Amino acid sequence: MREYLGGASVEQAFELFSAAAPEGWRVELVEGEIYVVPPANGEHEEIVSELSGQVRDHNKGLGRYTGIGLNVPGASETGHVIPDLVVAPKGSFDDREEWHDAAPVLLVAEVTSESTAARDRDKKIRGYARADIPVYLLIDREEGEVLVYSEPSGDDYAKSLKHKLGLTVPLPAPLGFELDTAEF
Repeated sequence: MREYLGGASVEQAFELFSAAAPEGWRVELVEGEIYVVPPANGEHEEIVSELSGQVRDHNKGLGRYTGIGLNVPGASETGHVIPDLVVAPKGSFDDREEWHDAAPVLLVAEVTSESTAARDRDKKIRGYARADIPVYLLIDREEGEVLVYSEPSGDDYAKSLKHKLGLTVPLPAPLGFELDTAEF
């Protein structure tokens, strides 16, 4: 691959892929690997929309961001991810940057699909924990589960709780409310 790209570094190749990606596609750099992700299907987006609405109903002072790029530590100097949903205080990303520091983020959520499930269950956990994001919510459609990771510690989270999709799921601080997954 490196020969094909004229000896470009992974970060340079990432920039090339990002510039060439069709509208609606996401390009991520996770632990030194580049992933090109197609647009989500309707079921995926319905889940993200419902989750966003429940966060809004709980606390109108929180921003709910889709399509926002975050810098997370990884095998390369910086990883670049675009979570399905980012929750942070409103105004946290009011600059013109494409990739943002994860410091203000309270929660990231990923909704699995066949093409992303393995990364969402493994590599992204490490990146989000390294970025010290307090809560990682993984809605695993393939497994029919909702996993709540909290208390980041190094490359992992100290706590992880698994719930069956369709039940009420308690979200820990700093969110501190119950998420109704029956609509998922």
